[in-house]
Amino acid sequence: MPVGARAHWSGRHRRRLAPRALALPAAAAAVSDENFEEQAARNGGIIKHGREILFQAFNWESHKHNWWSNLEEKVVDLAQSGFTSAWLPPPTQSLSPEGYLPQNLYCLDSCYGSLHDLQALLRKMKEHNVRAMADVVINHRVGTTQGSNGMYNRYDGIPVSWDEHAVTSCSGGKGNESTGDNFDGVPNIDHTQPFVRKDIIDWLIWLRESIGFQDFRFDFTKGYAAKFVKEYIEQSKPLFAVGEYWDSCEYSPPDYRLNYNQDKHRQRIINWMDSTGGLCAAFDFTTKGILQEAVKGELWRLRDPEGKPPGVMGWWPSRSVTFVENHDTGSTQGHWPFPSDHIMEGYAYILTHPGIPTVFYDHFYGKDDSFHGGIAKLMEIRKCQDIHSRSAVKILEASSDLYSAIVDDKLCMKIGDGSWCPSGPEWKLAASGDRYAVWHKARTVYASTMNFIICRLTAFTGPGNLPWEGGLRFLPSEDAD
Repeated sequence: MPVGARAHWSGRHRRRLAPRALALPAAAAAVSDENFEEQAARNGGIIKHGREILFQAFNWESHKHNWWSNLEEKVVDLAQSGFTSAWLPPPTQSLSPEGYLPQNLYCLDSCYGSLHDLQALLRKMKEHNVRAMADVVINHRVGTTQGSNGMYNRYDGIPVSWDEHAVTSCSGGKGNESTGDNFDGVPNIDHTQPFVRKDIIDWLIWLRESIGFQDFRFDFTKGYAAKFVKEYIEQSKPLFAVGEYWDSCEYSPPDYRLNYNQDKHRQRIINWMDSTGGLCAAFDFTTKGILQEAVKGELWRLRDPEGKPPGVMGWWPSRSVTFVENHDTGSTQGHWPFPSDHIMEGYAYILTHPGIPTVFYDHFYGKDDSFHGGIAKLMEIRKCQDIHSRSAVKILEASSDLYSAIVDDKLCMKIGDGSWCPSGPEWKLAASGDRYAVWHKARTVYASTMNFIICRLTAFTGPGNLPWEGGLRFLPSEDAD
């Protein structure tokens, strides 16, 4: 994998080298943070202001239902709750009902519903300012006919009709060696072939311009070099892009308990993002792994040796897409589940901290909707206090049963069984639940009322649509309620 190493932390866009990290590439080192963000925004893939909240709009069983129509009924609630983007399951025709074994890339009649239903969903999302994120599965593709070696690695009779030269040699094709890990049991796409990349770029542009997707999630990005993700983003220009670079955390024998120091793990994710030119964010599997162990009475894990958050969030927060659970780790697969009785602690952490937080469908629209209200309240607080992907974190406490922090000097939070509250009359309780609480600083009645009105109106109209936005300013008063 690429060796360029860059690490960031959550304080005013400062860049630093990670512990034991390699030197910055010379070209990258000469670019200021501001210019780096400008370049990323200009080339596609990153929304500059960092106030995104992502919703994963499916689980592993969603294909069993009329899913596009189900989601269409929830668009208004998603918009009012403050989600900026909804990650949809793979929309293409697939050998597997979940969509992760694609075949005909241009056929969007899937187990999730018809093309007509998908288009109706995307229109409604656009009307309510919730961007649609396509799950892009381009590491592998199921063939339609047998090639010369008897394997189904030709794509005759469908659009993008490749032959065996589009398939890597290590997965039975006549192409080149893979530039990443092999996905067993299915032909792996050879991204080194110019004709393959052109066809993929054309398809991504079609998804964005003709179908209506605005964001991309790249599946199984360990399977092909990050430089190809960079090229795909530069050419197709999504508004936001995130990659699934799922690597194993660091564990120690004999009991294989999670190591306290996960710097090597987060560095590998950062190396991958760096090799995309910073155009693609990544799911913060480091924070996920640490957080789900920390809430079991090991909250000391949430402060690294330098006093910063221990995941990708602590080094490159603007590219860290945090999450508690997804369709692989949880749902009916349960490959790496978050403790079910600590879910709200997880959301109290990621929704008050830097990074780009993600809410999982099962937690927002579960069988009893038990977390919906609590999560929506935390989202409202995040928006009204203007917490964003680059917000600064000051960790106050990190012991076995207590973690507390101040974020941007505007919000204070705690999780864990330990009893704690911030000192000073300026802090007012904003939300609380089982083993979590959040406070914000008091404002004048006028300022609080206006802030509440703006947040509520924006929830209905979408950010940037208020007639006075950009012109109205007020200053908080720290000594008034």
